[in-house]
Amino acid sequence: MKIGIDTFACDSGKSGVGVYLTQILRRIPPSGDRYELFGWDFDRYSFGDAAAAPEFIPQCFVSGRTANALWHQAKYPKFAQAREYNACFFPAAHKQLPRHSPCPSIGTVHDMAAFWGTRKTREHLGVVLRMVLPNALRNLDRIIAVSNWVKRELVEVAHVKESRIEVIPNGIDHTAFFPRPKNEESVVLIQPFSFRRPYILYASRIEHPVKNHINLIRAFEIFKERTKHPHRLVLAGRDSKGAERVKEAAAASPYRNDIFFTGHFPAKSLPELYAGANMVVFPSMYEGFGLGVLEAMASGVPVACARAASLPETAEHAALYFDPLDSEDMADRMVTLTTNRDIARECRTQGLERVKAFSWDRCAERTLQIIQETAGK
Repeated sequence: MKIGIDTFACDSGKSGVGVYLTQILRRIPPSGDRYELFGWDFDRYSFGDAAAAPEFIPQCFVSGRTANALWHQAKYPKFAQAREYNACFFPAAHKQLPRHSPCPSIGTVHDMAAFWGTRKTREHLGVVLRMVLPNALRNLDRIIAVSNWVKRELVEVAHVKESRIEVIPNGIDHTAFFPRPKNEESVVLIQPFSFRRPYILYASRIEHPVKNHINLIRAFEIFKERTKHPHRLVLAGRDSKGAERVKEAAAASPYRNDIFFTGHFPAKSLPELYAGANMVVFPSMYEGFGLGVLEAMASGVPVACARAASLPETAEHAALYFDPLDSEDMADRMVTLTTNRDIARECRTQGLERVKAFSWDRCAERTLQIIQETAGK
C-alpha cells in the first residue's frame, strides 16, 4: 500500500505537532507499506532525521496560510489521485485539511482552539479553512484525538460521530526527559544561555491571552513579595500573537530583572532546561493535551498547572491546580511548592509515576495500525 503524509502545518518539526509527527515517523517499519511525505519545499529536510526512507514531494510553492488552504481545497484531490495513494494521513488535521479526499483519510486533532473562547482568544485559521474545517473533519474516515477532552469537542463543536473517533494520547521521550542530579552550581549553562538558579519555568510560545503569561507574571510578583525568595521566572518560547503585551507586562513589573525571555529555545536542549528548574508552572487557559506538563513531570520537576481544558486529564493527581484567571490562587501553589518540601516531593513522585502511562511506542503503533486498517478498505 502507498500512504501519503501531509507535513503542512507541522511547523518544520519544532512545535508540539511537529514533535508528534517526528515520533510517528521514527517508528515506521523499514519494510512493508510505502509512505510518502508531501508539504512545503522548505520542509524537505525538516523530518530527514526522523524518516530516512520516505520520499518527500514538495507542493504549494506560494507561501501563506490562505494559499495553502486553497491548495488543499483545489489541488490536493488531483495530487493524491495522481500519486495513487491508498490513504492519506493528516497529522495536523485541526490546522489544515482538504474538504474532500479521493482516497481514505485519517486525521489527528490536537485541539479545537480555533473554536474555543471568544473571537479575541481563538486561534486564527484563515477564512477558507474556518468555513470548511467542521465539514472536512466529518468527511475524514477516521479521527485520532489526543485526549478525551478533544474528543468531546469534536462531537460537540464539529458534530463528528463519536464512533469514528479514537483517543490515542501523545507519548513522552524517556531517553530525553528524565530526572538529572541538581548539583550545587548556581548557574545552568545551556549554550547559548546561562540560567541562574533557582528558577521557575514555563515553556510555551509567547502568546496572549490563551497562554496566560500575564497572569503568571502577576502571580510571580505576588510570590516574590510573599517569600522574598531569589527565584527567577524563565519564559522559554518564540514570540507569537500578542507577545508584545506579555513583554510590556514583564517590563512594567517591579521584578523585571528576574524575568527572562529566551525566545525560540532549541528542542534538543529543552530536557536540560526542565531538569534544572525548581518547579514548572503551566497557566495556559486552553490545551488539547499539555505535552509540556508531561515533559516537566518526566524530568522529575514538581508541576503546578491550570485547572483548564485537558490539563487535569493529562496530569491527574500529579500536579497542584489553580484557577488560571486568579493570580493569587496561582501564587499560592507556587509558594506551596517552594515552602512545603513534603508536597513538592509528593508531586515529583506522583509525576514520575504518571508519565509511565504515556509512550510514543504505543502511540505510534496504534496510529500506524489505524492508517493501515483505513488504507485497506
